[in-house]
Amino acid sequence: MNSILVGHRHLFWSIVVAVVIAMASAYYLQLVVGLTVCPLCLTQRLFFITAGVIALIAAVHNPGRLGRQIYAALGLLVTAGGMAFAGRHIWLQYLPPEEVPACGPSLEYMLETLPFADTFKILLLGDGNCAETLWTLLGLSIPELAMGVFMFIAGVFIALLVRR
Repeated sequence: MNSILVGHRHLFWSIVVAVVIAMASAYYLQLVVGLTVCPLCLTQRLFFITAGVIALIAAVHNPGRLGRQIYAALGLLVTAGGMAFAGRHIWLQYLPPEEVPACGPSLEYMLETLPFADTFKILLLGDGNCAETLWTLLGLSIPELAMGVFMFIAGVFIALLVRR
């Protein structure tokens, strides 16, 4: 029984490691390479961090079966949200140029001048800045890579849900 719980703990830790690598990569691209963070990228980061925090708490807590399933279900819900935003981001990148929404102001400007509800709406929907593909790895854009990481995390959470 104890070895099974250790195995579950390792799965939670694998999510934490995936999130740390994803966030380190994002901050490297932002701070070293100099890429601008678009609203949808920022939103996806929040979902990554939330999923990572859930997995970290679960790994430290090392709950029994019911607790593991609760953590996994919460994590899967958060990860599904991240996948939805990554999907929207990918969709914007594949739009024909004439259909791309107009670019919006910077996040700092929006937070200073717009009501929070309007800023939040722009963050959730993205704008023309989100349609640009500024960097690729193996032919995949940043949101496509993020989708891959979200899919890995979702797979681990699903394994934790169904595992006995």
